[in-house]
Amino acid sequence: MRADWEHAHTDHTMPAHRRSPASLAESESDWRRHLECSTPNGWLIRDNAMTAALVSGQPMYLLHVTRDIDAIRTSRQLHVSTGCLVGALYCSPLARQREGLRPHNLGAYLMTTKRDTKPLIFEVTPDAPIRPKGVDYLHLGPIHLRTYLRYQSFLTPAENDRLDRAVPAGLRAAAGFLDVALRNAAGRVTPAAEFIDQLSGAVAHVPFLGYLYFEVLSEYLMLHSTARQTKAYAQAGELNNWLPKRLAHTAVDGMDQLFDLARFNPRHHRLIQLIEGIEPALAPGAAEYVRRRLSHLFARTALHASQDTASFTFQGADLSELQRDAPGLIGQMIFREIRCLPRYHQLYHSFEKAKALEAWDYWNHEGIPTPVNGVIPKGEIGINPAYPRSAVRVWTARQDSEGYLHPGEEIEAVLTPHLASWWAPSRRREARNSTAESRVESASISFQRSPQNGVSA
Repeated sequence: MRADWEHAHTDHTMPAHRRSPASLAESESDWRRHLECSTPNGWLIRDNAMTAALVSGQPMYLLHVTRDIDAIRTSRQLHVSTGCLVGALYCSPLARQREGLRPHNLGAYLMTTKRDTKPLIFEVTPDAPIRPKGVDYLHLGPIHLRTYLRYQSFLTPAENDRLDRAVPAGLRAAAGFLDVALRNAAGRVTPAAEFIDQLSGAVAHVPFLGYLYFEVLSEYLMLHSTARQTKAYAQAGELNNWLPKRLAHTAVDGMDQLFDLARFNPRHHRLIQLIEGIEPALAPGAAEYVRRRLSHLFARTALHASQDTASFTFQGADLSELQRDAPGLIGQMIFREIRCLPRYHQLYHSFEKAKALEAWDYWNHEGIPTPVNGVIPKGEIGINPAYPRSAVRVWTARQDSEGYLHPGEEIEAVLTPHLASWWAPSRRREARNSTAESRVESASISFQRSPQNGVSA
């Protein structure tokens, strides 16, 4: 069990160590060297302000925004959310300076765009320096699959039948592109425009591809940008989160209401328009970067390490065989299908808390009170609610005219290992369009949806 979680975590300060399928044209280490050494902002992968704060062993200051401060005061509890941090209180770093606590640019974005929320300041005093190990939600597929197989009996026969039909149907519809991606990961070169258009069409059948697509473009923008704002954030040790946020919100209508990357599927022409609107100099290289990087990441996240990227095919594959040979992809697909079931609000705690309990156990054994999003260190950090060896305090925050935060009222509330109540409505498979969403929050929670905490995070 812990081996699965070790595989799903990345420490960007250490050499890459994950086992990967055979025949990859470029290894994880090759890509790590390229990203760190051949991009303008690659040095921030290893040497950033958040990592420095973690390894210092000093108290960390984190920003969390909530919609219901009164419920927290009344209940004296804070519950945590699922999503890219599995089961942690979603936060962003605060830098302690003489003038006050300066929000990371991710936090500044949240406070600017979520005006109906109240900022809170958390002080986390760790028991030791924290290894900057982050959970990479793109690698959680095998864990999703194992959880489904363990709790499959919780589903009705009709729900199991739906999964048995939906997953193979999605694979059949997208198999051609999935094989193209594997061949590209093994060294074949498909014209970038053709690849992007095929990818765009496949997202409707395999929504996980929308997440890969967005994360690859986020990485491209943040690491390659030379804009003045990006340079200013880099001097503070931060990657520029505003770039991918602009990309997502421009690409998908209503993304500000429902951040669901299953809807992120721009075709080639539209992709170039989007990048030109953000930073024109980056547009010419975007499609080719997506072709190479997404193909590599798809092979690594979809296939078991025992498989051969160059010869594996999704054409005509049996689902039971794919659970063995491509557990990462099948787990991601089943996970997202379950979250579209009409009865998911009843199943949520069964499936999600099972994974959260495992994550908390792993973090506790690894000495991680503040897990981070390990896809890339862009400032997404959480608080582990089950960590027994750190002290946590929380205050309301007031912001001064210069943008610095200062502690206000100390809140007598504790983090509890309990998931915030939340549910997502079913999505029509035929259209793959999100319907109107409702979200139920218990009276005792502080819940902030992360950028990956939408319907399909």
